[in-house]
Amino acid sequence: MAERVEAWWARRRFSRGTAVPYEIGTYRDAWATYPQLIRQYHPELNAGITLTQIPPAADVLLLWQCDMGHTFVATPAEQRARPGGERRRSAWCPDCSQLARPPRVRAASAPRAPAAKPRKPGRALCEKTPDLPVGEPFASGCAPRPASAVEARLRADLAARLSVTTGLNAVRVARPFFGHVEVWPDILLPELRIALEYDSTGRFGLEHVGRREEADRRKDRLLREARWEVVRIRTGKLEKLGPYDLQLSSLGRRGVDRVIDVLRDIRGPLFVDAYLA
Repeated sequence: MAERVEAWWARRRFSRGTAVPYEIGTYRDAWATYPQLIRQYHPELNAGITLTQIPPAADVLLLWQCDMGHTFVATPAEQRARPGGERRRSAWCPDCSQLARPPRVRAASAPRAPAAKPRKPGRALCEKTPDLPVGEPFASGCAPRPASAVEARLRADLAARLSVTTGLNAVRVARPFFGHVEVWPDILLPELRIALEYDSTGRFGLEHVGRREEADRRKDRLLREARWEVVRIRTGKLEKLGPYDLQLSSLGRRGVDRVIDVLRDIRGPLFVDAYLA
């Protein structure tokens, strides 16, 4: 019987007598022929275990996410068998597949009941996003206004420390994000291709948790696919989401210094220091 990935991993650790039963990359070649499955699989949705650590024949339940944002559970065998002989992108997701091939209604001699309303396709994309290469930053009229005074102060402090282009608030991405093919990080450093996000739990403790955290993770994935890196400044005991995130209680001068140190870790001190004002 298929089991959740956490239980499967714990059982494999016990049976193999090691903390890491399968090293990263062990099954890279086995999964290489399924590029769409590689695209749909995200370690953060599966207890941090990478796809290359999972045998293709493992009877384990994994969480997948298609390009339209649908999430669904399936075993490796179910996913590998799902497309049949086709490579259509819609075939790799149950929801997209149903939208692409709605069931036929057969004619009958008896009076037919009113046809059910067809299921609506995904949300229509905003047409205001300019036709730019993926990863290109720009000034978007759809971007929400800054909602935090702390965020505005951080933007001003970084502008005083770094000589980078200002006034850009969006990055063109490859896949839809809430009806747009653009995302709006809190702060963009275009020359460094780094996006900064300031995260707090908000007045009622509901921001950046639960489904909103899932949206943050999806946004970060889209930026990294566009060859940007993301640094999230996490406050209010929010856990880190990415390798370069910072957990800070407040943002003063020392906090800005830590942000710049992280920029150096990402792009290298020689490159970042060339932009210091």
